[in-house]
Amino acid sequence: MKSPLLRLRAGMTLIEMMVALLIFSFVTAGAMLLLKAESQAFSLGSERVAMYQNGRFAINEMEKDLRTSGAGAPDIQPQLVYIADSVIVFNANYWTNTLGDVEAVYYNPDAPDSAVAAMRTSSKITIPFTATLYPDTNYMLGAANSASETIVFWFARDTSTARTDDFTLWRRVNNIEPEIVASNLLKTSGRAFFEYFKVSSTAGGVQSMSQVAANVLPWRHTRPIHLAINDTGTFARIDSIRAVRINFTVTNGQAGTTERTRALSRLIRLPNLGLVNTRSCGDLPIFASTVTAANSFASDSVTRIVRVTFSRSVDEITGERDVDRYVIWRRPSTETDWGDPYVVLPGGSATYVYSDPGIVSGISYYYAVAAQDCTPSMSPMRASAMVTIP
Repeated sequence: MKSPLLRLRAGMTLIEMMVALLIFSFVTAGAMLLLKAESQAFSLGSERVAMYQNGRFAINEMEKDLRTSGAGAPDIQPQLVYIADSVIVFNANYWTNTLGDVEAVYYNPDAPDSAVAAMRTSSKITIPFTATLYPDTNYMLGAANSASETIVFWFARDTSTARTDDFTLWRRVNNIEPEIVASNLLKTSGRAFFEYFKVSSTAGGVQSMSQVAANVLPWRHTRPIHLAINDTGTFARIDSIRAVRINFTVTNGQAGTTERTRALSRLIRLPNLGLVNTRSCGDLPIFASTVTAANSFASDSVTRIVRVTFSRSVDEITGERDVDRYVIWRRPSTETDWGDPYVVLPGGSATYVYSDPGIVSGISYYYAVAAQDCTPSMSPMRASAMVTIP
């Protein structure tokens, strides 16, 4: 009798092996599909998170900067320079690289010197999408340059991609190289990138906010000196802006069914706009400029005129900063009484030139100038030398 240990055991048949392999194949295929789906979901989730972070970063960067617009800017320097549907330009004492400087909003020891003070006319920049150069003048506080730099944000078409509808957000400080803030941005349907809100007054004198119509933009601060006498009306309407709303749609950069988008919008109040430095209007203006009067010709090279030239008062940009205008007198050399003022020029320039066409040949004249503040009080008169008309 054979031992049970030596008894033969039957193995798997070919059919059983094929069935097992088929079942294993189905299980493996299902597992691979599940893994692929999970991988795609993880990838899309990561892209969505990156997309949201990209959008939030862009809005937070603009809000951080825009809220400082006008901060620390002297009264002579415009707070808002230019606004359009995809561009905003403003001045602010945004940062400093000098330790202990409490006038700036931020301290950045690595900031270049060219980015911590106002631009000069020798280093103008072109406002994006325009032929306009800025600044119009040098903003000096006595012998010192203003510490308020110019910051520009703008949305420009992204030419590095094959798409025709995506944009890049750029930022520039003064005339240093622009930097990219964010890309993969789309224009939200029916909305401009920048929408603006201004102060309006009702019939009862109550102030409210109203949106600036897109068809009246762009606005630019066309007067070089902010708050000058001639900085009024349509020339000063940009000074009424108090808030800006940012609108854009962020995308993950994909196309077709894999593209994900999210429209973002944020209203940013501009708390420093509209504020001015206190003026004392106490003492008499300090006016020490030499007044010159020279015989000349008008632009037609025929009409004789006298050009009266003088520099601004010290108190126009430093000290009490209260000089609003300049009063000019004229008298023939045969008289001793200056009489009533001949003409008044609004303040707001570094050098003043008045062309007098009302002269008579064969007569000699004297001219005198005085600075007038907001009291109104006038400085002592400064007279020119005698000018004789041939």
